[in-house]
Amino acid sequence: MKSVSATGFLDLRLPTKRVSSFIINLASSSWPNRTRYSANGAMRNYPPSIQKLINQFIQLPGIGPKTAERLVFSLLYQPQSFLTEFGTSLAQLKDKILRCGQCQNFSETDPCEICANPQRNKKVVCVVGRPQDMVALEKIGEYEGVYHILGGVIDPLEGVTPDKLTIKVLLERIKANNVSEIILGLNPDMPGETTMIYLTKLLKQLTGLKLTRLARGLPVGSDLEYADEVTLSSALKGRREL
Repeated sequence: MKSVSATGFLDLRLPTKRVSSFIINLASSSWPNRTRYSANGAMRNYPPSIQKLINQFIQLPGIGPKTAERLVFSLLYQPQSFLTEFGTSLAQLKDKILRCGQCQNFSETDPCEICANPQRNKKVVCVVGRPQDMVALEKIGEYEGVYHILGGVIDPLEGVTPDKLTIKVLLERIKANNVSEIILGLNPDMPGETTMIYLTKLLKQLTGLKLTRLARGLPVGSDLEYADEVTLSSALKGRREL
């Protein structure tokens, strides 16, 4: 017999034992259409060719099982001409791309386009962690010097130590080209700051070398009210006379 609650409505709540039994049955393998996943999170019941490509996408940074599945099925809907060109580009990636012997950037020529440009100031070198950082600075269109790619930043937790970066090549380049200024263009996070401290101690030993870093502070259009303490402190220390 159904009981009536204090509010006047039928009490349809299940007893505790029945609720527990329902949850156990729900989690059991009795559901025939339940999707099964492999150890890396990808579905097991895809054809081998699809599953293999999914597993390969998962190995790339920032791509999980679901994203990998979406990428693979997106490729399946593309015309064959696109897939052929896509595959050819991947196959030629390692064959055509090499390291510039001067700045250590990825390029199709050695030296790269920037290092080979006679209008660039070879005496001023901006040190960045990744090629993407160099591209970001190049988009400004105001820097006339050259770059040096470290290939990362010092991060002991990730196993990145100074000997794994192109610091030795940088020192040789400074001495060989009589560089007058080094601009540290690294991110103002913990690994970036650690790398800048290490490079500062190393480069301070070289006589006649000017050592600078990118300015830090408030971005254009920001409000003081919403800025964090570190940003405000950097902006105050980096103030300029008008």
